[in-house]
Amino acid sequence: MTTALDSRASLQAGKISAKVSQLLLKVNNDMAVTESLDTALETLVTIIANTIGAERGTIFLNDNKTGELYSRVALGSFMREIRIMNNKGIAGWVFTQEEGAIVHDAYKDERFYKNVDMRTGFRTKNILCAPFYNALGEKIGVSQLLNKLSGQFTEQDLELLMMITQQAAIAIQNHLVLEEVQEFRKQELDFLEVVSQISSELELEPLLQKIISTVTQMLDAERSSLFINDEKTNELYTIVGEGLGKNEIRFPNHLGIAGHVFKTGEVLNIPHAYADLRFNPSFDKQTGFFTRSMLCIPVTNKVGKTIGVSQVLNKRGGPFTNEDEARLNAFTSQISIGIENATLFKNVQKLMNYTESMLHSMTNGVITINEDDLIITCNPAGMRIMRIESEEDVLKQNVRAFFSGDNEWILNKLEDVEEVEVMMDAELVFGGETISANVTILPLLDADDEALGTMLMIEDISSEKRMKSTMSRYMDADLADQLLESGDDVLGGKQSLGTVLFSDIRSFTTLTEELGPQGTVTLLNEYFTIMVDIIQGEGGMLDKFIGDAMMAIFGTPVAHDDDPDRAVRAAIKMMTELYEFNKLRKQRGMMAIDHGLGVNTDEIVSGNIGSPKRMDYTVIGDGVNLAARLESACKKYGAHILLSEYSFGRLKATYRTRQVDRVIVKGKTEPVGVYEVVDYHDKSTFPNMIEVLGHFNNGIEYYNGGRWDDAIKLFKEALTGNPDDKCSQMYIERCEHLIANPPEGEWDGVWIFTDK
Repeated sequence: MTTALDSRASLQAGKISAKVSQLLLKVNNDMAVTESLDTALETLVTIIANTIGAERGTIFLNDNKTGELYSRVALGSFMREIRIMNNKGIAGWVFTQEEGAIVHDAYKDERFYKNVDMRTGFRTKNILCAPFYNALGEKIGVSQLLNKLSGQFTEQDLELLMMITQQAAIAIQNHLVLEEVQEFRKQELDFLEVVSQISSELELEPLLQKIISTVTQMLDAERSSLFINDEKTNELYTIVGEGLGKNEIRFPNHLGIAGHVFKTGEVLNIPHAYADLRFNPSFDKQTGFFTRSMLCIPVTNKVGKTIGVSQVLNKRGGPFTNEDEARLNAFTSQISIGIENATLFKNVQKLMNYTESMLHSMTNGVITINEDDLIITCNPAGMRIMRIESEEDVLKQNVRAFFSGDNEWILNKLEDVEEVEVMMDAELVFGGETISANVTILPLLDADDEALGTMLMIEDISSEKRMKSTMSRYMDADLADQLLESGDDVLGGKQSLGTVLFSDIRSFTTLTEELGPQGTVTLLNEYFTIMVDIIQGEGGMLDKFIGDAMMAIFGTPVAHDDDPDRAVRAAIKMMTELYEFNKLRKQRGMMAIDHGLGVNTDEIVSGNIGSPKRMDYTVIGDGVNLAARLESACKKYGAHILLSEYSFGRLKATYRTRQVDRVIVKGKTEPVGVYEVVDYHDKSTFPNMIEVLGHFNNGIEYYNGGRWDDAIKLFKEALTGNPDDKCSQMYIERCEHLIANPPEGEWDGVWIFTDK
């Protein structure tokens, strides 16, 4: 007989079952309307985190090619993509064991991978993790929740997590398949686009760049190169190569794998390059690259002549397949005509450039006249000698109208010339000024000795010419001409995105008093040598020295896609090298030195700035000023490297950072986020870093929320771990000030600097 208690239990179980059913139905409905894999995963993470009640949630997908688990979306604070080996950490254990995990204390579990916390500054307390399967039952990753908001994760939470992810599996599978189809379709469209562009692209370098980029993506490889045969030197050469930079590579066309393929016409698919005796490892030694697998095929023209070699290195996920060979063969058969045409065009262009460069470099004026008595060309020297400012004043002009009046005698010489004729120390009048010149007139003939026109050469031997000749002994005449004639072009500039790095030595006045003039110069020379090498090693440009300070630019005049990272890497290395420099100084019994660095990314104006007598290539703008402000602000926070939110938001790599403030600097009205980089620290310079950063970050949240008493407690906890953390001490004092002097209006956590 059913008791009242049994009835209530049954009713309660029914209610729970109904809630789960409604939840799963909602999961199914919400996932069904997602438009992409990212939105589907984001929706799924939000559902599981909100349903089970966790501080953060993440979906890790498995990358079959690299054997890594990587995050596509995450619930919680913004983070960049996280990648871990698919057998590391709790997530890796769950993925490989295909078994859920409940961890009540992450830092006591030997499987826990602490590096993610160290990179993000987040403190993981407890973990719920479950394997993630697609609709076919194949494991594709793991779902993970961190830090349950109330209590600990339970078996019921794990069961619910797996039920939700299983319900979402069909939608996830559909999006995965769709992404694969879209990626394949994109590759094919790229293939067709490059092939279609070949017929219209005559520039060899852009053509090769398109080919190389497409081949690398098409075959999912790390690097690729297209070698062209130089018939004059019997060398294979490449102007561009994926991952090789802009340096031209040349070698005899019979050496190495590429040489063997060029000479024999064979297709070589080598899964292990170093096991093949034909492989030449010298290029790996030069570039620091390690070649694993290689696919190399000949490039032949329409008559079957081998004109080059296509080489692809290191397919991701394994060796190259027969399908890869077929696709590369099909591609090269389509592009060979374009390569030949572009090579021929390059040779013609090179000859034209050579001729044009020769004419431009000549100090004598050169004018050519066609059979219709029209002036066709006039080099810069000719325009200068004849006092002509614009090509329109001479080109296409009738020679009879141009050389009239005092210069009419030239026309008689042009009509009668049958062979080279030279008039020494003749007089010509241009712009009302008489010059002395040696004039040479010669006929222009084609290969069949048919007349093409006439060439006129003018050598200025006037006093002005002789004066310039004398001056050229003391200065570069071409440079002087450029500076005097270019005017606004030389003084002009351009606006571009750049990253500015400022550094400044601390307590420099004290150092100069101790060292004296000679010692100060020696110190600065040693210090600047180290720091400039670091800046240039990251592709930066030293803009200027300002006493004991330095200003460097990343992104102009040559831009890279990771200039903010280059600046941050340079700043980190400048700190680590400073430590080593100080060790040597201490061994010599000298005082150690310290410096601060500020980094900011913004639109800047660059160019030669100054007067015609003195110019410097430099940059100006608010972006420069903010970098200088950040360098100066290092003292306030006890920091050595500060970067703005504009640099932080453009970083591609992950660094140990913390947001130390949101401030309005002097002269500005909008707040700027300020971040401190702490990668250069070790245990001795920043003890208990993870714990301190955790307390500090939580304290900042309370500070921004106006809970200053709670914030003070956490900042004091941070000081317990690192008593020298000046930033935590500063926030304690700031909170005490705000408690005693509450701000007017709504508190937004923004601090206003009243000084620079």
